[in-house]
Amino acid sequence: MEPLNREGGADRPRSAGGKQTGRVIVIGPYLRMRRGDVDAQANEAVRDSEARLEEAAGLARAIDLSVGDSLIAPISQIRPATYLGKGKVEEILGLIKGHDIELVVMDCALSPIQQRNLEKAWDTKVLDRTGLILEIFGRRAKTKEGSLQVELAHLNYQRSRLVRSWTHLERQRGGFGFMGGPGETQIEADRRLIGDRITRLENEIKKVQATRRLHRAGRQRVPYRVVALVGYTNAGKSTLFNRLTRADVQAADMLFATLDPTLRALSLPHGGKAMLSDTVGFISNLPTQLVAAFRATLEEVLEADIILHVRDISHEDAEAQERDVDAVLRQLGIDPDAGARILEVWNKIDRFDPEERDNLRNMAARRPEERPCFLVSAETGEGIETLLTAIEDRLAAFRMTLDLSIDASDGAGISWLHRNAEVLTKELHGERFDMTVRVDETKRDIVVSRFAAVPHVA
Repeated sequence: MEPLNREGGADRPRSAGGKQTGRVIVIGPYLRMRRGDVDAQANEAVRDSEARLEEAAGLARAIDLSVGDSLIAPISQIRPATYLGKGKVEEILGLIKGHDIELVVMDCALSPIQQRNLEKAWDTKVLDRTGLILEIFGRRAKTKEGSLQVELAHLNYQRSRLVRSWTHLERQRGGFGFMGGPGETQIEADRRLIGDRITRLENEIKKVQATRRLHRAGRQRVPYRVVALVGYTNAGKSTLFNRLTRADVQAADMLFATLDPTLRALSLPHGGKAMLSDTVGFISNLPTQLVAAFRATLEEVLEADIILHVRDISHEDAEAQERDVDAVLRQLGIDPDAGARILEVWNKIDRFDPEERDNLRNMAARRPEERPCFLVSAETGEGIETLLTAIEDRLAAFRMTLDLSIDASDGAGISWLHRNAEVLTKELHGERFDMTVRVDETKRDIVVSRFAAVPHVA
C-alpha cells in the first residue's frame, strides 16, 4: 500500500498490479439535538460530532481505504428511503462526481432499502458503519476461531441485504401448464445457502465454546484467577497487556489493531500468579451481530475474577467512550456498577503535563471507594506497580492466610508451597521454617492436611 501523499492529499490505495482502487468519502449523518433533548442529555456524556467523524474516518483507514474527504451531514430526522434528505443526497452526489469517489462510508446503520437507494442515487458503492466494522474484523481475524465468528456475523448481516438482483437467473418454471409459477429464484437460493452455512458455523462455534470450557476447567484445577482487559478500541489495552506480562502482542495506534484474544501469565508483586486476558476492543454502536458472534471469545470476560476497564483518559470523548463500554458490558450480562470486580485504569497519563496529572489524581481520589481508578501510562510504565498491587489485593479476597511450620529438610514441600501459594513470611527457627502463606480457597484443604496449617492471626 502506498504511503499518504502529504502534499496533495491522500493517495489512492493501489492493488498489487499498481492499479488505483479509488477514493472514499466518509459521511457523518448525525441527528441535530432538539431543545427538548437538552435536559434529557444534561447528565449524559454527549459524543462530539467531529470526534465521531474522525473515528469513522479512522475505521476506514484501518482497512487501508484512502479517505479523500469527510463531512458532517446534520439531519433533523431520519428519512425512511435514504436516511438523508433529498437536498443532502444531491449535494453529496456533486462531491462524489467532483472528487472521483468510488465508495461512500455512512457513519450510521442503514437499512437494506436505504443502502440500495443511496447506491442508486450516487451510482457508487455505499457501506454503513456495521458493514465497515465487519470488513475490519474480517481483515484482522487470524485464528480459526476468530474467522468463524467474523464469518457468522458477516453472513447474518449479508442475509438481510439480499435484493432481487438476479431474476434472470431463475430456475425453470414450475407448476402445471405453460403459465406455471417460477421455480426457485436466485435470491431464494442465496438465502438458503447462507442459512445452511450459518447453521454449520453455529455448530462449529459451539465446539469452540466447549473447548474454551475445557481450558477454563484446566485453569481452575491449577488454579489461576483470571484478570480480563476490556475497553474502547485504541485505549491502549494491548500496550498495557505487553507491559504487564512482557508479551509481544501487536500494539498500534489504530482502531482494532488486535482482534483475537490472548492469554498470558501475570506475575504479582509477592510471587502470586494470575492469567491476564486481552480481548477485542469495544466501540460505539458495536454491531449486535458481532456481540452475538464473539460471545464465545467474550466468555473470558464473563468468567474473569477481575475486569480492568482500560480508558484513554487523554481522549476528548473519554466519558462517552466509558458509557459505550458499559453498555456492551451490560449486553454481556455484566453490571459495570457491580463494585469490587471492576477496576478502572486511566491510561495515557504521559500525555498530560504535571499540573493536569495532579488534577487527574484529585479526581481519582474523589471517586467512590467501590469504584477506584488507577492512573497509568502503559507506554512508560508509570503507575504499573500500584496497579499490580491493587490487583493482588483484590485477588487476596479469594485466598486464605495460613500459618505453618515445616521441616527445613522438606525441600519438596517448600518448593510446592512456593509454586502453589503466595509466601508472605518465611523464617528459620532451628531446623524448621515458620511460614505464613496465602492460598486459593480451592487449595486450603491440601495445605491444612499436608502441613498442619492453621488460620493466620493478625
